[in-house]
Amino acid sequence: MLYFISLHFIKASTLKKQLYIETYGCQMNFSDSEIIAAIMADARYELTTDYRQADVIFINTCSIRENAEQRVRKRLRELQHIKVKNPGVKIGLLGCMAERLQEQLFHEEEAIDLIAGPDTYRDLPRLLHLAESGQKAANIILSEEETYSNLEAIRYDSNGISAYISIMRGCENFCSYCVVPYTRGKERSRDPETIIEEAATLFDNGYREIILLGQNVNSYQWKNDQDLFTFPELITAVATISTKLRIRFATSHPKDLSDALIDVMANTPNICNHIHLPVQSGSDPILKAMNRKYDRRWYMNRIEVLKKNIPDIGISTDIITGFCGETDDDHNNTLQLMKDVGYDFAFMFKYSSRPGTKAFRSMNDDVPETVKKERLNEIIGLQQALSLQSNRADIGKSYSVLVESVSKKSTSHLSGRNEQNKVVVFPKRGYIPGAYVTVKITGCTSATLLGEAV
Repeated sequence: MLYFISLHFIKASTLKKQLYIETYGCQMNFSDSEIIAAIMADARYELTTDYRQADVIFINTCSIRENAEQRVRKRLRELQHIKVKNPGVKIGLLGCMAERLQEQLFHEEEAIDLIAGPDTYRDLPRLLHLAESGQKAANIILSEEETYSNLEAIRYDSNGISAYISIMRGCENFCSYCVVPYTRGKERSRDPETIIEEAATLFDNGYREIILLGQNVNSYQWKNDQDLFTFPELITAVATISTKLRIRFATSHPKDLSDALIDVMANTPNICNHIHLPVQSGSDPILKAMNRKYDRRWYMNRIEVLKKNIPDIGISTDIITGFCGETDDDHNNTLQLMKDVGYDFAFMFKYSSRPGTKAFRSMNDDVPETVKKERLNEIIGLQQALSLQSNRADIGKSYSVLVESVSKKSTSHLSGRNEQNKVVVFPKRGYIPGAYVTVKITGCTSATLLGEAV
């Protein structure tokens, strides 16, 4: 899933230079940009919403798909014009793309003055100082310990209702198509006390929803000399902060989805009845080639246990079509699995080969681009039908909706989400963001539920 985010916060008179940050990629990058904002605030920088007024421009990047990298390269060439007008402006490339391509980018992208990988953000002030002295500066060293746990992230989101908390970094699953283990390094978990404290502070500051983030939250594991703290224990502890605080999490790997976590979700009212469970493919041969470490039967068992224990659970997923060696039968198995699960929502992509991955090194990207597009369109069409079917089934039901903002399409309506992570739009009638409102669903589109407060 791709996002484009511009960061900003209220100016403080003690800060001098202007910093502009653009973020591409997933929620983890979004969370990282909040960490970057905090580090740079300590170094006497304030964020601006206008890149043309910035002294420093940071581009926080994603490498998960080729399209994401191409967007960044296009943006760098656009920003080069800023440097022509103002030679003092410094541009830094941060994150996964910086880690993957490293100093190669200095030779290919004239605009870049500094490069920093995901584990080196604390070094940004030093790198920037080197860049300001006329040097090209880079630090892409991966860490086995860095979790940024002692930093108070700067929350710049527009609603002040939902906040991300990164509970772990890195990944060791090594799916054959994925660059994340190479760009974010080994898995390591944060001290649970720092996570709970951060969540409690956010609640005290008016936030009413926490999203716990990790490349695979199910793998969260904190060890000390006496105790072992797992993800079900962590999410339970965060949920006890207040019954008025909603808890979500992303992303879960199917191979590690335990009965213990499902039980916690089923028995803790303020842990939302929603899970994002990426399947990627409905074909066993393709799942094996992807090194997903589960098969169709295991995945469907997890779905069955979820639905048995949490009957109203919302389920979303990721799907990649056109992976190496995928046949028509493999594709049809994916379509059938989508129907069997009945996903509420899905992020759907055609496969693009990523340098450095096992698939790039040893597999043949042999599905023609035209076939990839045809299969993707079929998957998208099916999911739109499934989403509409799911939303129509909600008509007549009432849900507790956490109001997030005024609706984008009408200032007389509010927008929020129910526990199943579905967007609900309803007339304002005096309610404000941060309120919990019981809404009866009266209509829908494939993407949105429409209702009235009751």
